[in-house]
Amino acid sequence: MADFLVPSSASPETDAQHRLKGPMHAQRHVRVVCIGAGASGLLMAYKLQRHFTNYSLTVYEKNPEVSGTWFENRYPGCACDVPSHNYTWSFEPKLDWSAVYASSREIFAYFNDFARKYGLQKYIKTQHQVAGAYWNKQQGGYHVQVTDLETGNTVHDHCDILINAGGILNNWQWPAIPGIDKYKGVLLHTANWDDKIDLAGRHVGLIGNGSSGIQVLPTIQPYVQKVTTFIREPTWVSPVQGLEQHVFSDQERLDFATKPGVLNAYRKNIERGLNGQFGIFLKGTNTNNDTESYFRQQMAEKLHNPYLEERLIPNWHVGCRRLTPGVGYLEALGKENVEVVYGEITEITERGCLCDNGQEYPLDVLICATGFNTSFKPRFPVVNAAGQNLQDMWASEAQSYFGLAAADFPNYLIFLGPNCPIGNGPVLSAIECQADYMCKLIDRFQTHNISTFAPKAEAVADFIAHKDQFMQKTVWQDPCRSWYKGRPDGPITALWPGSTLHYIEAMMEVRHDDWEVKYNGNRFAWLGNGYSQTELDPTADWAYYVRDQDDDEPLSRGRKLQQINKSGTVSTQGAVSFTGVNLDENGKEVEAKL
Repeated sequence: MADFLVPSSASPETDAQHRLKGPMHAQRHVRVVCIGAGASGLLMAYKLQRHFTNYSLTVYEKNPEVSGTWFENRYPGCACDVPSHNYTWSFEPKLDWSAVYASSREIFAYFNDFARKYGLQKYIKTQHQVAGAYWNKQQGGYHVQVTDLETGNTVHDHCDILINAGGILNNWQWPAIPGIDKYKGVLLHTANWDDKIDLAGRHVGLIGNGSSGIQVLPTIQPYVQKVTTFIREPTWVSPVQGLEQHVFSDQERLDFATKPGVLNAYRKNIERGLNGQFGIFLKGTNTNNDTESYFRQQMAEKLHNPYLEERLIPNWHVGCRRLTPGVGYLEALGKENVEVVYGEITEITERGCLCDNGQEYPLDVLICATGFNTSFKPRFPVVNAAGQNLQDMWASEAQSYFGLAAADFPNYLIFLGPNCPIGNGPVLSAIECQADYMCKLIDRFQTHNISTFAPKAEAVADFIAHKDQFMQKTVWQDPCRSWYKGRPDGPITALWPGSTLHYIEAMMEVRHDDWEVKYNGNRFAWLGNGYSQTELDPTADWAYYVRDQDDDEPLSRGRKLQQINKSGTVSTQGAVSFTGVNLDENGKEVEAKL
């Protein structure tokens, strides 16, 4: 495809007039700035490098290394709650994971190796933190202000398209408990861990029983003098049946590496099972009821303590908060050197924690496993042509289009934005389809004389209305405290109204009628000088459409999807391998055959 250069400062008329001199769909130069070199940012760099020419890209990363949250989170026991062989890109397996739930260090190595393998470092500027992005009314695109964290200097950049890949579980925060600045012991946060701190033989306090706290406790319990863990609410803790922790043997890893098809079959079986879990999140389904019974039984057996069973096993549905395998956590709660304090911490004192039972608990070390700011607001000003700041627009409730764009903020794309499937099933596959969708938008921007594109406000409003209605029948609507929503009774801002497979299918094609598109000059200037791209390629067959038989790709959505999802290649019984849900031809749940 022919390229042509139009400077970023070129007027709209110049763009349109220049296109008339070249063939249709000529590729103008596109400048992209991506914020964050975690998993999403690295994938976007890979996709642009693989699929595009005539572009420039800079990825600004605040950390000294890539991999985002997997570089930052190094606390004891840190791991992913997704099976490791499926916490990879669909096209980039890793052969030598140590266990079903691998450590954060292994995951960091995976993404770091991915960046090295494909030479993505050339796009990345580490220790550079974006401080603001402002729409440039004269040039179009965004003026981006970046702080060089090594020198303190401000770097100025400009881009046609701005991509926020900063992540959602990345902006850690201290708990909002009075007096935390008074504490004179060692204060740690799981997302800002200090490896130099030795916990051996010390009395450690642990605040929180979310994913991080659940991973920390069984890891530190064997070598500290005592752990006092502060828990204010129950949560469901158990691996889904069939996905218990397992350390891979040397022979298993050898088979994965050397026997054709073994690893792919294992990954597909796990992925089918993960995708079969969506029924867990729908109230009244067999899957949710059966899973809750299984979790309740597992928790009672492992706690083996009526006091803890009464307080830690929830009375709301399984899945209202993010599920966690909790390897060894419930068993650790019953160890002799572990004390469970259930209730609220009213104040942090110089010595430790003062709780609502009136008792103060002195501590040598206080670990805050209290998570992240998950409001979805950008961590820096993003200002559009009307002077509106997205931080203000999303102050009370973040409302996006399919988790990847905001109304009235043109040429601005977001990974893992509000209401994407970050907790509905496999998340990396959702990131992949977001990247592909962004690439389709960028391709259209590059090959047409488009000046701006943004989702229509009415499309976002309709999507939010549909989402809110759908959520009424989900377990996420239960009155639990969860980062999926701002408050227990609040709107669910984190999750997609459907399964991950549902999201992938919804994102296969760009619904252009949902987008507000503005052009430089005549919208048909992309037709150019009358020549096609084919006629510019002397190696192409200029009669490619003359054939012996009809080998066209499917034109209907249904037939196309059957080709993509390899319909007919998997038996019904094999499609659901554990805790799954089977649907009839009308989409109604039928009894699963496990």
